[in-house]
Amino acid sequence: MHMTVEQIADEALALPSEARALLADRLVESLDPAEDGYIRQLWMREARRRIDEVRSGNVKTIPADEAFAQARQAIAR
Repeated sequence: MHMTVEQIADEALALPSEARALLADRLVESLDPAEDGYIRQLWMREARRRIDEVRSGNVKTIPADEAFAQARQAIAR
């Protein structure tokens, strides 16, 4: 019997968090290395863009504890 991607995802999401993390690692490791390089380039471009925004003053940074508090509030909703 073949499972659909949705069925596999449902089964995976039912796993304990540690097992999901291990599964996620295995899936990421299985990706095409050429894609990995491309994705890495995209993240580097994004990181540079964000650094430029901060340095130019277009974006204001906030302390990490405040950022984590905001993230916790967003997740709790």
